Amino acid sequence: MADEFMKGLALFALGALGWITFGAWYRTPSYYEVVQLVNPAEGVNTVYGEIGVLVGDVLYWLMILGPLTFWILIPISRELRGSIGDDAAN
Repeated sequence: MADEFMKGLALFALGALGWITFGAWYRTPSYYEVVQLVNPAEGVNTVYGEIGVLVGDVLYWLMILGPLTFWILIPISRELRGSIGDDAAN
């Protein structure tokens, strides 16, 4: 159980740090505005800029879905598989 927690925490940390980094590069027009990191990407005219925006979005979803998978979905599937196996043995 501890290894699933650490895997989820590592994916959360990796995704969050990457999302903040790419969000600061491509989605923050000014540091004096209230809304940052969630603005639409502006002034992205190159292929590398588009790849950066895409990587930022992928890292955002990694930050959300990684811990969800390791903290909720895998333990639930193991419990269901164990309960199905117990029912078949009886």
